[in-house]
Amino acid sequence: MPNRAVVQSAGAAFRMKAKALQDEFALGGKFQQLLLRYTQALITQISQTAVCNRLHSVEQQLCRWLLLSRDRLKTDELIMTQELIADMLGVRREGVTVAAGRLQDAGAISYVRGRIQILDRKKLEETVCECYRVVKDEFNRLLG
Repeated sequence: MPNRAVVQSAGAAFRMKAKALQDEFALGGKFQQLLLRYTQALITQISQTAVCNRLHSVEQQLCRWLLLSRDRLKTDELIMTQELIADMLGVRREGVTVAAGRLQDAGAISYVRGRIQILDRKKLEETVCECYRVVKDEFNRLLG
């Protein structure tokens, strides 16, 4: 398989047979519409992430990733290693260490042994690049 799936956070999920998903999708109803909207939101996120990784600092990318994770998980405590974050951002672990240290010094987060506590969302939003808003707005438009 040319892709791999990585579970970033604990939580609930649904599982179904691929054939059942294909059959339901082929009916062309609400399920198909939902999957198409989700696919569009995902394409936007992938495209914007590629742009972000090319143009913005690791600190801005980390803020984007923390805010998007926070929005989806609905908690200010994120359990993630620097290795996982580095893999998700496509940067070296040392870059995550420096960026997280700056955010911690600014009082935006607390980061201890794989536990990130968002202390000041407003500071993260002041630091993040415009990519966060592009992805968030499209997700809300399609699935909100």
